[in-house]
Amino acid sequence: MFRDKRQERREERRGGSGATHYRMRQKLVSIGDDYWIENDQGERVFKVDGKALRVRKTLIFEDSHGSELLKIQERVARVRDTMEIEDRDGRTVATVKKALITPLRDRWSVNVADGPDLEVKGNILDHEYTIEDGRSTVAEVSKKWFRVADTYGVEVAPGQSPVLMLAVTAVLDQMAHEAR
Repeated sequence: MFRDKRQERREERRGGSGATHYRMRQKLVSIGDDYWIENDQGERVFKVDGKALRVRKTLIFEDSHGSELLKIQERVARVRDTMEIEDRDGRTVATVKKALITPLRDRWSVNVADGPDLEVKGNILDHEYTIEDGRSTVAEVSKKWFRVADTYGVEVAPGQSPVLMLAVTAVLDQMAHEAR
């Protein structure tokens, strides 16, 4: 009952947009650790598997049945602060880069293979930011939606790929915390 009321209040604050919501932990995953991402109802819908015993940092994004959806890898040969998100066939879906010049705050860009490039605005370390496609917000990340410590939410706009938006969020979390 209380969860339903909180959910209704949350949707009212967000304008009842029809967006999809997910719950993530602040310390997402370390290499060698596994982590579950839950939906609004607390159901485990995606798993992030931090593959140990690999030369490069690798995270495998799986559905709840263990099928690989995306692979997130640090690119050693590339410019520092770059990670790629690949599909199960090894094709690059998106590349997440930290801007080399950061005047006042961290800036991040996401080059999407089959879609508009994305820009990340806000505070990554504090989990208070938006992911935008130049015209609108495609995902929002916030700790304000939860009272539980070390938990934050990801709201994915209608028509956007939840798997890609959550993978981008996982990459940002990993890269921002490594840089500190």
